[in-house]
Amino acid sequence: MSTSSNITLYDTTLRDGAQGEGIHFSLADKLRIAQRLDTFGMHYIEGGWPGSNEKDIEFFREAKKLKFKHARLAAFGSTRRANTPVEKDPQVALLLEADTPVVTLVCKSSKLHVTEILRTTLDENLAMIRDTIRYLVENGREVIFDGEHTFDGYKDDPAYTTACYQAADEAGAAYLVMCDTNGGSLPAEIAKIASELGSKIKKAKMGIHTHDDCGLAVANALAAVEVGALQVQGTVNGYGERTGNCNLVTSIANLQLKMNQRVLPDDKLAELRDLSLFVDEVANQRPSGRAPFIGASAFAHKGGIHVNAINKFSASYEHIKPELVGNSQRVLVGELAGRANVMLKAKTLGLKLEEKSPEALKVLEQIKHLENEGYEFEAADASFQLLVRKALGQYKSFFELDEYHVSIRKNSVHGFDACEATIKLTVNGEKVYTVSEGDGPVNALDAALRTALIRFYPRLEQMKLVDYKVRIIDSKSGTAAKTRVFIESSDGDSTWATVGVSYDIIEASWLALRDSVDYLLSRKSLLELLDDVAKVKTKIKEVEKKAVEKMSIPPSTQSV
Repeated sequence: MSTSSNITLYDTTLRDGAQGEGIHFSLADKLRIAQRLDTFGMHYIEGGWPGSNEKDIEFFREAKKLKFKHARLAAFGSTRRANTPVEKDPQVALLLEADTPVVTLVCKSSKLHVTEILRTTLDENLAMIRDTIRYLVENGREVIFDGEHTFDGYKDDPAYTTACYQAADEAGAAYLVMCDTNGGSLPAEIAKIASELGSKIKKAKMGIHTHDDCGLAVANALAAVEVGALQVQGTVNGYGERTGNCNLVTSIANLQLKMNQRVLPDDKLAELRDLSLFVDEVANQRPSGRAPFIGASAFAHKGGIHVNAINKFSASYEHIKPELVGNSQRVLVGELAGRANVMLKAKTLGLKLEEKSPEALKVLEQIKHLENEGYEFEAADASFQLLVRKALGQYKSFFELDEYHVSIRKNSVHGFDACEATIKLTVNGEKVYTVSEGDGPVNALDAALRTALIRFYPRLEQMKLVDYKVRIIDSKSGTAAKTRVFIESSDGDSTWATVGVSYDIIEASWLALRDSVDYLLSRKSLLELLDDVAKVKTKIKEVEKKAVEKMSIPPSTQSV
């Protein structure tokens, strides 16, 4: 692996990331994320802007009670106001009250923004930068200078932007961070300007802060690192205003695995996917399956030629070992698959299936037929596993459907709505009939099915439907189109997905529901597995005892 790097990671998920559309963090959320980032090994964590809202002020109060093992906590703010002594600026006072070891200052470094936004003189802006940084340094803070609109400002007037950075350097800032605030620069421009600007700085380290408006935030950050930037600022999963910020998850993987910059210990790098999923969960965001390195599809293989190759040599179609970032290889099955796909997919699910066996060919033909009918098994592992079990003769039917009926009644006058499902099953030779109501027809059918079965299979009490998706397969057919239903279920310990397809949305839902129940019942519970292990251990002890008894010499034949 690479040697230790001087590059530091600066996370601004709690401040810049929270400005993204649909991203909302409670105080408790912010504290949880801060602690997780620290455990992960982030070098700097920006907690928020104590001068902007009460929640951020409260965050810094609560953060004082936390013990950070790795990270230095930063409060974010701006330079003093124009024509105001720094000691009398209330916003600067709040930065000191936050009592963080680090203060990050956003400062104007574009002549256009100084004259048109701040409406002050160029010299006064330089004085604001010097005064605020010097004052905070004198009060024991490490100061990070974020030059807003660095690259746009430099393109417009290189001399003035350079003067802003030199003023911050002279005042004692530890890092001078170049910000592509509008996200409109290209990697070549970033590298050129960062190199030129960095050559004019005497003491401070240079850093980079990019936005993703052109889809280049990570590429731009890496371009700056290549010419000497020693701090990368960004957010977990690229949260941020407009199209987002530099994605630290992707940046970290590239820095360490592609650029030989060891910014984290190997065991922490292996937590990268877990960190991404954790922040998505807290932010109530659905993880991106196509995210580089850590997405569910990042190491997913579907084409038969590809799967045949990775079965022999994983690196043939994988640029890194998935385990390095906490991910894993996935084999997909579908109409483009070969028998190798089916065999490897079955193997990952704990099923033994030989690639050239008749069973493998049967499964493959069945998959291709079903996908032609509208099925997809890529995200429906449970339905695929049941398909393989049937081909291997390992499938057990836990119940038989006699009939079901679903009704919906709506009375607009009295505001009355009701969904009801009745179901008739045969379970272990016994006829069962139940009726249930629900919030919708599928919910009612789900409730009726489990009510009918729970007396026979108590494990179903733990099962719940956690996600339900409907896709119209051929929209050109209008209301006569086929419908594909995906259902994700959970028993509290694990989750699984099933699929059903029909011209009738209720039948498609029923097929997915049935697979979901069949899958759960076909799995042995943890207690059952432990019981099996205990029985095996007991059997071994019995065999050992009998062996010892046979080897023992009777007392009458023992010599004195």
